[in-house]
Amino acid sequence: MVKNKAYFKRYQVKYKRRREGKTDYYARKRLVAQSKNKFATPKYRFVVRFTNKDIVCQVMSSKIKGDICHAAAYAHELPRYGLKVGLTNYSAAYCVGLLCARRLLAKYGLADSFTGTEEVTAEFEDAFVQNEDEDGPNAFHALLDVGLKPTTLGSKVFSAMKGAFDGGLEIPHSNKKFYGYDAEEKSYDAEENCSRILGGHVQTYMESLLEEEPEEYEAKFSKFVAEGVEADGLEDLYKSVHKAIRESPAHVPTEKKKPADLTAEKKDGGIRYTNSDGVACFINRSKRSLRQRKNRVAQKKAHVLASLGGGDDDDEEEDEE
Repeated sequence: MVKNKAYFKRYQVKYKRRREGKTDYYARKRLVAQSKNKFATPKYRFVVRFTNKDIVCQVMSSKIKGDICHAAAYAHELPRYGLKVGLTNYSAAYCVGLLCARRLLAKYGLADSFTGTEEVTAEFEDAFVQNEDEDGPNAFHALLDVGLKPTTLGSKVFSAMKGAFDGGLEIPHSNKKFYGYDAEEKSYDAEENCSRILGGHVQTYMESLLEEEPEEYEAKFSKFVAEGVEADGLEDLYKSVHKAIRESPAHVPTEKKKPADLTAEKKDGGIRYTNSDGVACFINRSKRSLRQRKNRVAQKKAHVLASLGGGDDDDEEEDEE
């Protein structure tokens, strides 16, 4: 390819989030674009994202001005429900998905109509939820949005999706990506997936490590030991977390910690905070205008030129001596 002037005149860069490797626009278009005969009817997406220390589940819809978040749940909320360790594993992903679903349905008054599966069985059921009341509302329909995460067999993404589905959301899916599915025999073992949702894989590893290498167990599961979590109690722990989530899925905002002895006063176009001794701690200034920024640059230039001019005079006096 000859990259001449005509080539660059017609060259068009990719979208910013595509260049950064954050958004798959091929998949996003199919998740967001709605049929033209369905006016003002948004498509809802069940978005699952993983970070190094957290799990994020959100129910989103899109408009021209941007995405709208209808409900969100995070793994760092799970300690409020009794789960203080292992916040990024397969079992925690199920809990976050369940929390997001119950929070969304409670927000729109659908929690009593769609209770989902209260006891974890991991059985594959019909992916379309039916309301027992024929005259009542339909189930909340959402599509799974995995982003750039590979959809491998047994991925944590599908654990979060299973949690949301058991929580009462209608998310079309099959069992071919669940843990416990055998692609060769084309069979699905629900007991294996259920065991993994309730922390069976963690329990097995804890027991084997404690028996073979106690020192390494103390190092790897130090937070489990500090919280008093043992291998035998993991299943009951996760069941109690599921029960607590269903009882109160509402979001509880955290209290912002602020020193009590600070007093605020308006000064210099902003707010200045002083402590009991009268010492200014920090100032929340408003943004400078264009005129103020230009004036500040002019003052800096004048100061630098004056210092340089004074330095030259001093050098001339030394040369004359």
